[in-house]
Amino acid sequence: MSEVADMTNNSKQKIVADMKIVVSDAEEILRATAGVAGEKMVDLREQIAERLHDAKMRLADAESALVDKTKAAARATDDFVNDNPWQAVGIAAGIGLLLGIIIGRR
Repeated sequence: MSEVADMTNNSKQKIVADMKIVVSDAEEILRATAGVAGEKMVDLREQIAERLHDAKMRLADAESALVDKTKAAARATDDFVNDNPWQAVGIAAGIGLLLGIIIGRR
């Protein structure tokens, strides 16, 4: 997988994790305001609960898509290595050499 794809994957994972925190916080607010009376508050709580449910569903879909893409990238990498073992060894050796040079200069 390329470095850009890794960064994109990491960004998506961070977004999913952040959204889980937001949903959790919103649920906590709903629980904390459960005793507050008033017709307007009840309506507002119902709307928020509905939107939270929708957000959870979309979050689950996004997380599933992320997992699927990660698995597909891993399968593609595995297929490439199996189809081109010596080329994969050469690429790994080149990357190792570059990392060695970079680390050796520090």
